[in-house]
Amino acid sequence: MEDQDFSLFIKRIKEKTAIDLSQYKEAQMKRRLTTLRTKHGFTTFHTYMDALQKDPQLMNEFLDRMTINVSEFWRNPNRWQALEQRFLPELMKESPRLRIWSAACSTGEEPYTLAMILDHLSVLDRSSILATDLDHKVLEKAQSGNYLDRSIRDVPPAYIKRYFTMSDDLYAVQGLLKKAVKFKQHNLLHDRFEGPFDLIVCRNVMIYFTEEAKQQLYRKFSQALRPGGVLFVGSTEQIFSPAQYDLETVETFFYRKRRG
Repeated sequence: MEDQDFSLFIKRIKEKTAIDLSQYKEAQMKRRLTTLRTKHGFTTFHTYMDALQKDPQLMNEFLDRMTINVSEFWRNPNRWQALEQRFLPELMKESPRLRIWSAACSTGEEPYTLAMILDHLSVLDRSSILATDLDHKVLEKAQSGNYLDRSIRDVPPAYIKRYFTMSDDLYAVQGLLKKAVKFKQHNLLHDRFEGPFDLIVCRNVMIYFTEEAKQQLYRKFSQALRPGGVLFVGSTEQIFSPAQYDLETVETFFYRKRRG
């Protein structure tokens, strides 16, 4: 009965929000949502769902909890160094204007890191950065551009000096960067992908999805890249058999879409 209760909850959530929880790893997601449900005194997912439909505040809390919002600037610095020194210069030679997508961008550290690097390479004015996430609340935080010091611990000192100002114990990103990034709500598992992109960055999100969902997303990311475009994934998300997605490994956690 407990399994049936959760299965029906998944079905009703998909009908209500277009979020398909069945494509997330079940044990992880069920544990997280059971804790949330119990916190509010609901003994079944059926009663919890009834309450979610009546109470927008409860629904917003549910959406916050089921999305994973862990991010920081320059996460795994040596990978960003490879992007700055090798891949962006290669892409710049091939495209008069760079189109970049930061998928599942969370609170914005990743797309702002991209904007800093592009400005440092003097190509921010001929680049467009789309940053998307499922959670509208984290997108609001991203658009505000204010961060605690723990988010910037890996940012090179010269970049902190150039691109941030201190205000009330928060680091605020410069307006130049905020103007360069277009934030938009987007459901990776449900919504259409834009493109073609020169670079897609999607890091530390795929680990929460089932193998079937991952395969579907890798295929869609590949389709959204131009030939020769690059997919940059997280340190726990190595793609095995990239050729099945028309991709080839070019460096650890970087994959290029095959040409022709």
